[in-house]
Formats: sequence, C-alpha cells, structure tokens
Amino acid sequence: MTGSYGFRLAAVALVAVVAAVGILTYGNPAAPGSPGFWVIVRSRFSSVGTILVVAFCQGVATVVFHTVTHNRILTPSILGFDAMYRVIQTGLVFLFGAGTLAATDGLGKIALQSLVMVGAASLLYGWLFTGTRADLHLLLLVGVVLGMGFGSLSTFMQRLLTPSEFDILSARLFGNISVSDASYLPWGALVCVAVGTVLWRRRHVLDVVALGRETATSLGVRHQREVLLTLVLVAVLISVSTSMVGPMTFFGFVVAMLTYQVVGTSRHARTLPMVVAVACATLLLAYFVLRHLFYAAGLVSVIIELGGGLVFLVHLLRKGLR
Repeated sequence: MTGSYGFRLAAVALVAVVAAVGILTYGNPAAPGSPGFWVIVRSRFSSVGTILVVAFCQGVATVVFHTVTHNRILTPSILGFDAMYRVIQTGLVFLFGAGTLAATDGLGKIALQSLVMVGAASLLYGWLFTGTRADLHLLLLVGVVLGMGFGSLSTFMQRLLTPSEFDILSARLFGNISVSDASYLPWGALVCVAVGTVLWRRRHVLDVVALGRETATSLGVRHQREVLLTLVLVAVLISVSTSMVGPMTFFGFVVAMLTYQVVGTSRHARTLPMVVAVACATLLLAYFVLRHLFYAAGLVSVIIELGGGLVFLVHLLRKGLR
C-alpha cells in the first residue's frame, strides 16, 4: 500500500467515521454522558449498522460484478434481483393481503427471501454455465428477460390491489434504511464477513479474471469456475442488501465509479477496501444530511437512486457502453 493510496483510504474512512458519529450524537436532546443520552445513541446504532452492511454489500458486489462481466456500466440489478424482490412482496399482498407484510416481518422472512434469491440465481448460473452454454452474455440476457417478466407480473398484480393495499406495498418497494430491524444486523454482518473473506483471499485471482477468459485460462486460472463462484457471491450480497432495505439499483454503480476515480487502478487489493470506505462514507453522509438537516431520512435511498440514475446517464453518454 503506497502512502498516497493509504492517505486517500484514511481520508475517506475518516469522513465515514465523522458522519457515523454525527448520526449517533447530533441533535441528542439528553445531556451528554447521561443514561438517556446513551439510550438514544443505542437506538440510532441500528441505522448506522444497517448502512455499513448495505454499503459493504452494494459496493463490493458491484466491483466484482464489473470484473467478471468486463463492463463497468452494468450493475447486479441486471440479473433481476430487484424485480424478484418486488414480485415476492407484491405476491404476498396479492395472495394474503397487506397485513401479511407486517405479520411476516422478522429474521425468518429475511433469510427466506435471501435463500429464494440466491437459490434462483444459483440454479440459473449452474444451468447456463454448464457444458457448451457457458456464455456470460447469455446469462445477462436471461437476467434482463427475467427482470422484465417479474416486473410485468408485479405490475399486473398491483393493478388488482385496493388503493390502501397499494399504498402499503409502495412503501415497501422503495429502499428505506429507517425501517430495517436491528435484529437483522448480526446475520447481515456475518454474511458480509464470510463473503468478504472469500473475495479478499481471491483478490489476485480476480485480477487475472479481469484480463479476460483466454488470458486467464492461459495463466492457469479456471475462468468459468471463478466467474460462477463470483456471481453466486454477488447474489448473496445483493440478496442480503435487498432483503434488509429494499432495492437500490444505482447506489453500487455510483460508489464503484467514485472508487475507480479515487484509486486509479483495477487491482482488487486496492479497489475492494476503497469501495467499502467510499460506500460507507457516501451513505452515512447522505443519511446524516437528510435526517438531521432536512428531516427526510426516509428519502435517502430515493435521492441516491435519483442522483445515481443521472450519473449513470452522464457516464453512458460520455463513455459509451463500456
């Protein structure tokens, strides 16, 4: 780690720490150090913990997804995870009523949603990456088609809901950090540690995979197996993030683009730590500003997605499709 890279990583991490401390302590009506002060700090800790888990999942998943697809305008959402989340939530309301959403909230529902998403993704990857069908572009095309199919099915069911059911459902279909339950954090953090450890140990292999199938194969890397493993790990991370706070389509893209600009290299030994720091700093700072200055904590993901969409369009117009 060079001094310049270490300084930039430390600076971004410092921004994240300052924003986290601001979220925990700013505007606390109790006297500093009093029992009431710490009660409020602990109540806010769930939001900070959720942000850290979501930032890690979205940032790391997007960077390694760019590596295996060799394309930096794609995001894991192209595989249909957001649409799958929407069809699950809409199906629950359509079949069992709006009260089902609240009645089934809990760690079991989160784990089941994640297992469904990862299981579907693993079946899809396993089917498309066996034999002569091993084609990443075919996988992406199938993901787009499935996403469109899930979206159409969700829209059809939503049109049959009552206005009150639709309002309740709409609130669930936007990413919202404030509604996440603190009991989910240990489970989410455990998944992040496990997946992060696997990816970090394989960071040099990912550098070789980024060179392309022919080059990686000639250097002794089993390209197909590495791509399949990475896509499954991406599915795990995105399913955890989506299950905890809902869909976030462009957040990973924005923090990945910022990371590439800050780091100036595609080596995963540098991009992975930096993308975690950038994602945490971005989300923590946005949450602090919107919660404490504009009193709009529930709009964090909405504004980030709006800004991320604009950044995506500008990048697409300036850089093209790669």
